[in-house]
Amino acid sequence: MSHGKQFTLYTHGSGPNGWKVAYVLTELGLTYESVYLDFGKLEQKSPEYTQYNPNGRIPTVIDHKNNDFTIWESNAIITYLVEKYDTAHRISAATPEDKIKQLQWLFFQASGQGPYFGQGIWFKVYHPEPVPSAVVRYQREAVRVIGVLDGVLKKQEWLVGGKPSVADFSFVSWTNVGLSHVLADFTEANIEKDYPHFWNWHQKLIALPSIKKVHEEKTAIQAAQVH
Repeated sequence: MSHGKQFTLYTHGSGPNGWKVAYVLTELGLTYESVYLDFGKLEQKSPEYTQYNPNGRIPTVIDHKNNDFTIWESNAIITYLVEKYDTAHRISAATPEDKIKQLQWLFFQASGQGPYFGQGIWFKVYHPEPVPSAVVRYQREAVRVIGVLDGVLKKQEWLVGGKPSVADFSFVSWTNVGLSHVLADFTEANIEKDYPHFWNWHQKLIALPSIKKVHEEKTAIQAAQVH
């Protein structure tokens, strides 16, 4: 790679998992070049990409200052970034116990929030024929996940260590998708009113300078793709 940045981030303009990694790279002040794969052309399945990520999905990062170390799966990438580059634990857990709690939330995001929210958007937007029962199922599961978070955040401001950390950051991009698409027309719950602790937590996260900066980048990229 000749772009002079420390990292190459293979990602997608709309895919939430790539933006999760961008939040952390930006928060840590790590320089990166984003390569936006064209899913319409199946670039994520091409040999040029699967040499780095055999799963053929995004994101993948290459750390050019660590012998081109390559890693995929968003929360594994996030764990790598903070383990190696957040030695002061500014946005990551410091104690062995908190590190396990951090990992717990990263697993919950990857196994709970991401799949349910993802299936919700699939059946609402991309599935070739309407399946209303599937839409409702995943909307309800999305609300259940939100309820889990709300119950914890009722008792504490942040998920781990009393500070905003990657445990919190990992939920942001999929929450945006959930609120704007999956649950936009869901009448069984009012997220802001019914889950106020979750709602306030998310508002604080999206107001952070690093996350705002990445969202501005996302808006610019999506506008360019439209035109």
